[in-house]
Amino acid sequence: MRKAISNKRFIGVVSLVAGLLWGSMAQAYVGLCCGKCGGNMPMNIPGGGVPETHEFRFKLSPMFMHMGGLRDGTRRVDPDDLLGMPVMGGMPTGKFMAVPTSMDMYMLNLTAGYSFTDDLFGGVMFMWKWNDMEMRFNDMMQGMTGRDGFTMKSSGLGDTMLMGKYRLFTDDPLIPRRQVSLLFGLSLPTGSIDERNTEHPVPMRRKELAPYGMQLGSGTFDPIIGLLYQGSSSPWWWGLNARYTARLYDNDRDYRLGDEVLLDGYAMFQFHPRWLVHAQLNGRYQGSIRGEMDEFRSGESGHVVQGDPGSPAATALWDPDNYGGTQLFTTLGLQWQPAPLHIIDLSVSLPLYQDLNGPQLEEDYRIMLTWYVELVTKKSRRYGMKVQSSGSKLGF
Repeated sequence: MRKAISNKRFIGVVSLVAGLLWGSMAQAYVGLCCGKCGGNMPMNIPGGGVPETHEFRFKLSPMFMHMGGLRDGTRRVDPDDLLGMPVMGGMPTGKFMAVPTSMDMYMLNLTAGYSFTDDLFGGVMFMWKWNDMEMRFNDMMQGMTGRDGFTMKSSGLGDTMLMGKYRLFTDDPLIPRRQVSLLFGLSLPTGSIDERNTEHPVPMRRKELAPYGMQLGSGTFDPIIGLLYQGSSSPWWWGLNARYTARLYDNDRDYRLGDEVLLDGYAMFQFHPRWLVHAQLNGRYQGSIRGEMDEFRSGESGHVVQGDPGSPAATALWDPDNYGGTQLFTTLGLQWQPAPLHIIDLSVSLPLYQDLNGPQLEEDYRIMLTWYVELVTKKSRRYGMKVQSSGSKLGF
């Protein structure tokens, strides 16, 4: 009931903001985004130029990701090969009581930002998460519970990202064709690392912590640094973004997530004043988890025999080495401008290559829908302006 009331309040706030923004008197340029942004930018990648000075931008982005099947390195793994008796004759067998078979992740991102000067922009991104992971039991657990498995769940506020961008270079400060920006930020540990395994069919197990991948945040303050390049030659736009997130210390539960590197390249083609298509290559590397969760080390959570730290792990999800890896995705998307200063973006990402520190779940696809809005203030040079262009049929 409390969650339903909270969701209704959040939807009400979003609706109020939408009403205020839709009533803006300012008019957009011919390009889908403002001229100073560089014209167009993908909505699923942080960055993309510096907004017009003294203007706000907002993004509301629901995202769905599905993971299915296990992979160890580049090799597929059958869940049945991992299920079995964890101990035989007093010796560990490398088998587990339960293994994950699929996972659905729902996320809702809300981003707000403001451009303070011609070169400096600051923003903040909030994230809400809902995780559902399907677990399959071995024969012993099926006989004990009368079930094939269960769904592990967690939900709530994720980590919050503070972000800034400073433009290092541009060939034109107002309507650039080339620009380079420095991205810097800090991820705040607002996501919980205390989520419990509350859906387990065995009552005693419901008090245990959920494994690392089901927690909602990192538990640490994580600095972010990146470099963003954007170019254009109407009606084409392109860019290359690089971003690094550092995990510098252990959280309160004695572990830290692996460092992360993201590389994104994109190309966009505006075939109509209100429509464009875009294609991307998205690379991601993340290191293994370092350290070990305190309650697993003490035996309170995650072991075959509860309270015995020498007992084998109940599932591979408790091994910090089974996290991270290298992935390459392709993303295809479509943008539409339903009204001046508003953009709707739909993007779909599919894996091209995955080399995972497994066994762990591999990603099948993700879908993101974004509503992007620019809010012009009286201090902006665009306040009260009509549609402008340099004579090009599309763009600038």
